[in-house]
Amino acid sequence: MSNGIKIHKVGIIMNGVTGRMGTNQHYIRSILAIIKQGGVKVGDTEVIMPDPILVGRSEIKLQKLAAMGQNIRYTTDLDAALADPQNIIYFDSQTTSRRADGVKKAIAAGKHVYCEKPTAVSTEKAYELYQIAKKAGVKHGVVQDKLWLPGLVKLQTLIKEGFFGEILSVRGEFGYWVFEGNTGVTPQRPSWNYRKEDDGGIIVDMLCHWRYVIANIFGNIKSLTCLGATHIKERIDEAGKPYKCTADDSAYATFELDNGVICHFNSSWDVRVRRDDVLTIQVDGTKGSAVAGLRDCVCQHASATPRCVWNPDIDSPVKYADGWNRVPDYQEFDNAFKIQWELFLRHVVKDEPFRWGLLEGAKGVQLAELGIASWDKRAWVDVPELQA
Repeated sequence: MSNGIKIHKVGIIMNGVTGRMGTNQHYIRSILAIIKQGGVKVGDTEVIMPDPILVGRSEIKLQKLAAMGQNIRYTTDLDAALADPQNIIYFDSQTTSRRADGVKKAIAAGKHVYCEKPTAVSTEKAYELYQIAKKAGVKHGVVQDKLWLPGLVKLQTLIKEGFFGEILSVRGEFGYWVFEGNTGVTPQRPSWNYRKEDDGGIIVDMLCHWRYVIANIFGNIKSLTCLGATHIKERIDEAGKPYKCTADDSAYATFELDNGVICHFNSSWDVRVRRDDVLTIQVDGTKGSAVAGLRDCVCQHASATPRCVWNPDIDSPVKYADGWNRVPDYQEFDNAFKIQWELFLRHVVKDEPFRWGLLEGAKGVQLAELGIASWDKRAWVDVPELQA
């Protein structure tokens, strides 16, 4: 107790935190931000306070990260961190190939687990993680950050309010130009992303996202077809040396849902952005349409829909962009990763519901594997249900 406030101090092992996502989104913008705001308030007299221990292979990098906060622990000895009973949560943002082993070791040590996606390199291994965690009785979660992006939150509000009427289709456009490294501009993504032998590829990366976005917002996926491509054949690595790109850098996928909605998502690291954001999702329904980006959302009701006529011989009399209204910021939107972290901490400490666990992670890996299988077969494939 401190000043009449009950503080739940929660030791969190953050493994792989020196990576781009681990550093920026999970450590700085989530855990450090939660600490700086005074913890997660769960009542007038109760607070959950993270107590992270940073784990990685580079002590120098860990020291620099620890210096960003006060009394932040760090170690290069994962086993020692797992042996410490003060640490009750294990978080993993290592490269995909290392993740399953780390999670298994943490579950064996009795830790609750929270990890990045993809949770494993295959559906079999990802589903095994869920089964092991379920048998061990530990709480578990998988990062599904896009559900809390302001633009998608606004989109979900429109759906709940019945704005669309019957939803007919969904069109997702994701991507941006990732520089090859041969023009003097530093590439925005690591070289392993473009090597299949290092578990790279945009299908593995993005179909895990589209699985939870579609399932949580629009409906269960019944079947899919996916075409992958390696458009850029050679890039320059971190050492300045050219390497052959062996993984897909673009994916064109169509999903049929149980409720009849058709979703199509293009994902590419070889596209220049001429839209409102690096991710836009357009939803068309009988009563209205909307386009959501990462932070904003615009909509057009049926009553405001212009009558368009095909005539390529004159400039269009319709100013299409003018017919859309911005969905207002009806609340203050926090960082999406931080929101899910707070929900998971409440789940661990207060046993509040949390439905985004390792089974959902396995479903994401499954969809990516089926996307690759569809590409290989050049065919539609069904999506079997993974049993809870």
